[in-house]
Amino acid sequence: MTGHWRNMTLSEGWVQVSERILEQIKHLEETEDKDRLELVRSLSFILHVLQRSLLGWMQWVNTPDIMTKFSQKDLEQINKKLSEFTRSFVEYDLEATRLGSKRGLKTRKRVKKKKEERPEIFYV
Repeated sequence: MTGHWRNMTLSEGWVQVSERILEQIKHLEETEDKDRLELVRSLSFILHVLQRSLLGWMQWVNTPDIMTKFSQKDLEQINKKLSEFTRSFVEYDLEATRLGSKRGLKTRKRVKKKKEERPEIFYV
């Protein structure tokens, strides 16, 4: 490691990596005439980026020392923005799922245990 990286905070490192990721996404968006394989590769990259971001958010939210740094107003703004984004994403998820169903995609059937059926539980 160089001295530059040793003196960098975790947040600064996250920001630098995120900026490079945004450049890569912009490059993917600007690439014309992508074939099917390139589109799938792009989708995979974008979803991994989303997953990375979500994991970062979960680490923040589950760390009281971090969350105490934000004011009530900050938390209200963050909550509003993420709520809008999530609603939009889930709406699109439904739209894509419906499209997949029209294209003949089916979900895998789960093997049910004989002794008991467990209802789906959603944790918040």
